[in-house]
Amino acid sequence: TAKDAAVASHADTPCSVSFSVPGSPSGLHLAQLGMPPFVRGNDADVGAARVPPSESKVELVHYPAVPQLLKQARHHSQPSLVVRGGGEVPTVLRSDSTRERDRRFDHFKTFSGRLERQLSNLRGVPQDIDVEQGAASKISEEDTDEDDEVPTADRYFAALEGPELETLRVRTTAVLPKDETWPFLLRFPISAFGMCLGVSSQAMLWKTLQTEPSTKFLHVHPVVNHVLWWVSVALMVVVSITYLLKIVFYFEAVRREFHHPVRVNFFFAPWIACLFLVKGLPHPVWEIHHAVWYVLMAPILCLDLKIYGQWMSSGERRLSKVANPSNHLAVVGNFVGALLGARMGLRELPIFFFAVGLAHYGVLFVTLYQRLPTNVQLPKELHPVFFLFVAAPSVASMAWTRISGEFNNGAKLLYFVSLFLYVSLVVRVNLFRGFRFSLAWWAYTFPMTSVALATVLYASEVDNVLTRSLAVGLSGIAVVTVTGVLATTMYHAFVRKDLFPNDVSIAITRRRPKFSKILAHLRSSGSDVKELVLSIPNFSSNSKQGAYSDDAGSNSRMSSSVGESP
Repeated sequence: TAKDAAVASHADTPCSVSFSVPGSPSGLHLAQLGMPPFVRGNDADVGAARVPPSESKVELVHYPAVPQLLKQARHHSQPSLVVRGGGEVPTVLRSDSTRERDRRFDHFKTFSGRLERQLSNLRGVPQDIDVEQGAASKISEEDTDEDDEVPTADRYFAALEGPELETLRVRTTAVLPKDETWPFLLRFPISAFGMCLGVSSQAMLWKTLQTEPSTKFLHVHPVVNHVLWWVSVALMVVVSITYLLKIVFYFEAVRREFHHPVRVNFFFAPWIACLFLVKGLPHPVWEIHHAVWYVLMAPILCLDLKIYGQWMSSGERRLSKVANPSNHLAVVGNFVGALLGARMGLRELPIFFFAVGLAHYGVLFVTLYQRLPTNVQLPKELHPVFFLFVAAPSVASMAWTRISGEFNNGAKLLYFVSLFLYVSLVVRVNLFRGFRFSLAWWAYTFPMTSVALATVLYASEVDNVLTRSLAVGLSGIAVVTVTGVLATTMYHAFVRKDLFPNDVSIAITRRRPKFSKILAHLRSSGSDVKELVLSIPNFSSNSKQGAYSDDAGSNSRMSSSVGESP
C-alpha cells in the first residue's frame, strides 16, 4: 500500500522529531501543510487516541514539510524541540538563516555588510535575517546608525552613570548583548594606553636616577634603563597594533570612544607614551633629530584645538559639564612636550606648549575642585583617577626646569603643589583598598612616577639628606606600585582572562528608544503576553522622567533574546 511504501522509503534514515506546543498553537495547523492522515492523525482513524490539548504531541518521520512546520511554530509558540533516533540530524531541520553569520555587531564594524546585502538584492538573492537578530536590531539599527551620527554628550550622560561614564544606568538597555562576551577588539578600550604610560615613565625614571647628581650614590646600572625601555617599546607596539586593528575593523566603536565625554581624553595617551619613550631613550636626548618631536607634537596640537575649543565654546561639551580627573591627560601632553623639546635644545615652541598647558590647567584645577559635573560620589573602582591631579603640576615643574635651565622658584612652586596633592591622597588609606582590579589602577603609576622624577630634580638643586631620602623613597614607591600593577594586570589578562569586560559605555542608542520599538522587540523575543502586560506599567511610570525604563525581568529577556540561537 501507499503507507507501507512511504515507511519503507525512509527506513535507511531512522530519525524522528517530536515537539510540544501549547493548547492553542495560534495558526499552527498540520492540515495546512498537506500531510496525509496517517501522519497528522484524525478522529476517524481506528484506534486513534485523543490527547489532551495541553499536552498534544506530533510525531514526524523525516517529512519534507518539517522545516516549514518548525519555522511556523517558532514564530508563534516557541515549541520545545526534541530529536530522537540514530544517525545525524537531517540538514533540512535547520533553517538557512541560522547558518548565517552573526550580524548583531555589524553596526560597530567598519565593513558592516550593507554593501554585500545591497549587491545580493540586485542579483535577486534574498537575504534572510534570523528572527532573533532581526528583533535585536529593531532598536539598535534605527537609533545608532541613522544619518551616520553618534550619541551626543547629553545622551552619554543620560544613559551612563559614574564620573567615568562606564556603567549603564539601571533602566538603560544596551544595543549589544550584555550577557555574552563581545569580540576582543570591540572590548579593547583606548584607556589601555594607560599601561604604556606607566611602564614608559619607569624607563624615564631609571634613566634619571642614573644621570642626576643627587642619586649618583645609588650606582644604577645602565642595563636597567635598557631593559625597561625595550619592555616599554614592546608593550607600546602590542597595544598600538591592537588598537589599530580596532580602528580598521570596528571604526564605529572608535568614533563612539572619541565622542565619549571622558574617553576622548585618553586619545592623548599614545602620544604622551611616545614622548616618554623618547625621553627615556638610553642614548642622550639631544642627539635625536628635532623632526621626531614635531611629529609627536602635531597630533597633540590637533587634539588641543579640538578639546580646548569644546571646553570653551561647545554647549554640551563645555568644561563645566564634562570636567573629570581624566581631563588632566589633555593638559599633561603639553607639559611633557615642553619638557622633551627643551631637553632637545628647542626654545620657542616648548614655551608655547607650556603656556597653553598652564592656562588650561588652572581652569581645570578650579573646575574640578569646585565639584564633579555629575554631582555624585566616585565609586571605589574609580578612586585611582584622583591621582591624575598630581601628574600635571609635577611634569610642569620638570618642564619649567628644563626651559629655564634651573630648578628656580617657578619650578618649586609647581613641585610643592604636586607634592602636597600627593601626600593628601596617600594619607587617605581607603583609596587603596576595598575594590576590584581594573585598568583604572594604572592611574596610580604615572602620577607617582612623575612626582618621583620631580623630586629627584629638586634634590639635585637642594642637595641634603632629607631631599635625597625623599627622592629615593618616592622612587621606590613608584617602582613597587608599577611592578605590582603590572603583575596584577598580567594575572587578570592571561590567567583569569577578565581584564577587558564588555565595554557597555559605547553600546548605547543614539537616542532614547521609542515605546513602539520596545513593544516590537518584546513581541519578537517570544515573551508571554502576560509578561508583556506586566512590563508596560513600569515603562509608563518612569517615562515621565524622560529616561527609557523597564522592569528587571523584561530587561533581562531583551538581552537574552539577542543572544539566543534557534
